[in-house]
Amino acid sequence: MSSPNPKFRVAICGGGVGGLIAAHALARFPNIQVDVYEAARELTEVGAGIGMWPRTWRILQTLGLDHDLGEAAVIRPTNLPRVAFTFRKGDQPLGLSFNQLITPGGLISFHRPDFQKVIVNHLPPTCRLHTSKRLVSYLYGPAASSVQPPPIYLHFRDGTTAVCDVLIGADGIKSSVRTSMLRELAGKAQAAGRPQEAQQHLAGIDARWSGASMFRTTFSADALRQQLPGHRVLREPVVYLGKDTQLTVYPIARGTRINFAATIASFGMENSAFEGPWVEDVPPFDLITHFSRWEPEVQSLMQCVSNLSRWSMHTVHPLQTFVSGRVAVLGDAAHCMLPYQGAGACQAIEDACMLAEVLGHPNTTLTTLSHALTVYDAIRRPFAQRIAEKSRENGMLFMFNYPGLDNFSSHNEDVRRLSEVYYRIRKNWEWAWETTIDEDVVRARALLEGSENGRGSEEEESS
Repeated sequence: MSSPNPKFRVAICGGGVGGLIAAHALARFPNIQVDVYEAARELTEVGAGIGMWPRTWRILQTLGLDHDLGEAAVIRPTNLPRVAFTFRKGDQPLGLSFNQLITPGGLISFHRPDFQKVIVNHLPPTCRLHTSKRLVSYLYGPAASSVQPPPIYLHFRDGTTAVCDVLIGADGIKSSVRTSMLRELAGKAQAAGRPQEAQQHLAGIDARWSGASMFRTTFSADALRQQLPGHRVLREPVVYLGKDTQLTVYPIARGTRINFAATIASFGMENSAFEGPWVEDVPPFDLITHFSRWEPEVQSLMQCVSNLSRWSMHTVHPLQTFVSGRVAVLGDAAHCMLPYQGAGACQAIEDACMLAEVLGHPNTTLTTLSHALTVYDAIRRPFAQRIAEKSRENGMLFMFNYPGLDNFSSHNEDVRRLSEVYYRIRKNWEWAWETTIDEDVVRARALLEGSENGRGSEEEESS
């Protein structure tokens, strides 16, 4: 039960994966009041499949979500070695499997509605959920005293307001929290005579098109069995690679459905403005035609596609900071990344965990909140931005748009080059199963407690 006199009030804008996990993690501290404000009328998850890696799965275990999420997974998670992805060059008449990514537990995959349902059902009653609350802006009110910091007032599109001591923006790539926060930081930098710094902050407001569009759908596993009864995708996730094009397919919904995501990229258009809606339904014909020269098992997948949506994939320019005063951003609002490591939701969950750790620490009080958030920024920002860059590089490798990967044929030399592609992809991905967040939590506590062991929070890991 929450305290009738909380030490401070936390408002979370955004009821997606990151926002809800932040609420769960903060609920472990009964002296913190938590309110979640969601713009939609009801909580819904956009998208189809969601993947989870061992590093993040351990966090969900600590929150007590693993049992029910395990029931919702395609295969109940274990620590045993399992195929996470089979990599296959598919843009030719005879496809070529050139390696398998085998990791402890493999990729833990879910149907997004199933995943979200578990999280919502476990949301503690002490976390107050408010829907139809789209944030427009926030501002600091007058200080209650010379000792206590001023409250933060939230202004919503419906004309209502709310008050908090800490604001967490988990409101996605078009984040209103990020927009207000960066404009505030830019204004301060400009007033202090640092115009270049001001421009760097402003550059993070608007999302940038990656030059790639993803075509997404799901279909029944039975439909695929009718096309090709022994199709490998019925058993395991597969990434089909091709020049400027790739296809990632894996089972979801306890194996009853197939998640399908095809990417077509124009890398020369990266960082340009995208004209038109970011997400729209499109006829399957053009995509099927685009893949017409790919191998037969890809054609079997295409024959199952009856409806399709196109997502223009956008990213966020690397922010100079994730925080300003008592305001912080997490997940896509902070570091929206490309999906080529299945890490977007994972990184949002890690952000949420770290925020809860610093806010729930005994040394964090109403007067030290700003310091706690600087600790969150010092630890999470370098790591999350590094993962975003690794995801981008994996996408370049998936679509043979990496230096030296032009003009493939069927010769033995190409098999060697594909092995090199796999090695770089795996190296970029090893953080997901070979590391834990535990060391970062220890470093955060050390920084909050003033220990010298907290130094080096910006340390970069070797590539």
